[in-house]
Amino acid sequence: MSLEALLTEISACRACAAELAHEPRPVVMVTSKTRLLICGQAPGRKVHESGLPFTDASGDRLRDWLGVDRETFYDHPAIGVAAMAFCFPGTNPKGGDYPPPPRCASLWRKRLIGELPKVELTLLVGWHAQVWALGDKAHRSMTETVMHWRDYLPDMIPMPHPSWRNTAWLKRNGWFEDEVVPYLRARTAAMLAA
Repeated sequence: MSLEALLTEISACRACAAELAHEPRPVVMVTSKTRLLICGQAPGRKVHESGLPFTDASGDRLRDWLGVDRETFYDHPAIGVAAMAFCFPGTNPKGGDYPPPPRCASLWRKRLIGELPKVELTLLVGWHAQVWALGDKAHRSMTETVMHWRDYLPDMIPMPHPSWRNTAWLKRNGWFEDEVVPYLRARTAAMLAA
């Protein structure tokens, strides 16, 4: 199956329709030239509405970490985004988003990754993405896993989610922006220039 055919199949997916309070809208942004794959958790409400990944404040922070502007993020074929779940999972009673339903990853993840042979670096954004990709190589917590980011190079970098909800985490863990972000910017620049 070609990548184009697989993306058409994903865009038509309604596997979770009965469990969602809204119409499914799979959001995936990849090309056959994707070299940097951003694997987040699931689209938020704003992404569900726009149909583009990271069209919110977390996207602004992520683009800053990558050292790219909005136009480059959405238009450069080397940058791809494929979360653990492709549809917005809904809002929980406390106001946050529900976690990504595991069904989506089990249905699509391996097939999609198999159609992206040029991926050199995968960003594991958030705990759900880290656990899925790293399995028993993940540490006991997101913080501990991200602290050991060098152990997963050159293929992967575990990262916190760039959400405003993690601002306090970033303040407590200044090493992330001092150590990880410069490395990430350099790798991103090299992939975009090649």
